[in-house]
Parts: sequence; C-alpha cells; structure tokens
Amino acid sequence: MSLKFKSMAALALSAAMMLSIAACGTTDAADSGSSSNSTAGYDVSSIQKDDELAKLITEGATVKDGELSSGMELSYAPAEFYAEDGKTPVGYDVDMTKAIAQVLGLKPKIVSAMFDTIIPSIGTKYDLGITAMTITKERMDSVDFVSYYRAGSTWAVQKGNPKKLDTSDMCGAKIAVQTGTVQEDEANEIAKGCKAGDKAEVLSYKRQAEAATAVATGKADAFYADSPVAGYAIAQTDGLEALGDVEGVAKQGIAIEKGNEKLDEAVQKAVQKLMDDGTYMKILKHWGVESGALDKAEINPTDLS
Repeated sequence: MSLKFKSMAALALSAAMMLSIAACGTTDAADSGSSSNSTAGYDVSSIQKDDELAKLITEGATVKDGELSSGMELSYAPAEFYAEDGKTPVGYDVDMTKAIAQVLGLKPKIVSAMFDTIIPSIGTKYDLGITAMTITKERMDSVDFVSYYRAGSTWAVQKGNPKKLDTSDMCGAKIAVQTGTVQEDEANEIAKGCKAGDKAEVLSYKRQAEAATAVATGKADAFYADSPVAGYAIAQTDGLEALGDVEGVAKQGIAIEKGNEKLDEAVQKAVQKLMDDGTYMKILKHWGVESGALDKAEINPTDLS
C-alpha cells in the first residue's frame, strides 16, 4: 500500500521508537487526555449517541462507570502510539475506540499494555482490546471478536538490504518480532525449518518499536510486522525498506470478553453504523490506511482472510 501521512516530519522513526519505549515502560497507564499536535487524530466529537445501541450497554453488557476501556500496545504506529508529548494516545485504533464510545454514549478510556497481556485481561482490566489484533481460531477460544480491518504481514530491512535477504529463505537471519504476535509464531516456524548451522534467530521484543529499532541499529537483520505498521515505519525514515510482498492478509478484530453477547452486539452494531455512515472510512483515510477497510463487521467471523 502507499502510505502518505500528515506527520512525516513530526514522527521520524528513531524519535517515535525512543519516545514510545520511554513513555510506555512496563506497566499499564491510563489515557491522560488529548492535546493539540501534528499527529492529532480524526475528530469524532460530532458523532451522535445511538439510543437503541446504548440500551444494550445498560441491559447487562458489563461496562462500568460509563467508561469503555480498551487495552492497547501503544508503540504500534499508525494503529496506536503516543503523540509528540509522550502521553497522548493517537492512531486509527484510538480513533475507532473513541468513535465506538460516542455511538454507545460512553467515555473512552485508552489503557497502555503489553500486547501479550491484553487477551488475558479482557473482561477484567479492559472491556475491549483494540490493538491491530489478528483474528485466529486459537484466540477465539479465549475471547470473542468483532472484525473491523484487514492487514497482512510485511518484512522490513535496512535500506539496500545489506544482508541480501530473501523472504523465501530467512534461515541464518536475525528476525525481530513483537512478543505474542502472529508474526512471532510465523518467525518461530521459519526457524524450526532451518538446518543446523543455518538457523534463523528470532528476537522477541515486548514493544513493536523495539523490534523496529533493532533493525534500524543493526542488532537484527529484519523485522516482521503488520503491513500498516511496517509501512508507516518505512515511510518515516530513509533507513528502512520493505522486503518482498505483503503476506498472509487476514482480518483483525476487536477483542471482547468471551460470551458477553450484549457487548458483542453493541460493538458490532456500533462499528457497522460507523462503516455505513462513512465515519469509519474517514478515520482510515485520515491515517492513510484505507486499503485495509472492510464493509461488514462480524462477530466471530468464520472467514478470517
């Protein structure tokens, strides 16, 4: 996809990576509010509450205190990351959370979390997990999903591909990935298939920004991430480039407590409403990621591609 963003100068890759790492730390942190900056999100303030959908929340969807909380891994630009102030969450997942909350008459609450801790915390720490999460059958054993986006995976290397890597044979390479992701699983499978003496080394990082930084600084040979994320990182710097084509396009979903049918329905209908009235596409276009748009939001879809 061709990614053009409004904040090319403001989010240089190295600054974004270092800022995310410094701001996130290792503990959950609540959204501290909005601020004015060049990475400002799409304005959802004009979205009207849908009284019928809001009733689903009051009828037992378990949302507490009028807040809709969402766990996010906030170093995953352009889906979710910190603005230049180091504390304001921005990105298309952040905007989607705010838009869904507006439709349901709730106050959005963005909570920073490590990616691999989000699913276990759905229904306790957070109502939702909206964090560029690929829907898999294994994950659906633990949570419900509402589909809202489609993305693939992209390899990225230092510009010029100094190690002369080929995506058809990554044996011998140091591969940086984020812990708990589909890409980590795939990289481990690649490593298992390598011959002794030519093993791929999988370097797993808690934050996606750390994985990208490892390649930019030469600690790793390539990183593997969701296509919008890799594309955004490449767009922000002259130091990285994509390697090969986008692979394994699959649906991403909003994670919801397993069996919470009222909240499933409320979120699915809210997302569909945003798709139908054009707000959803405006959010994606604001971040330059409209190529992954869906036209139908589904609860636990059977077609994951």
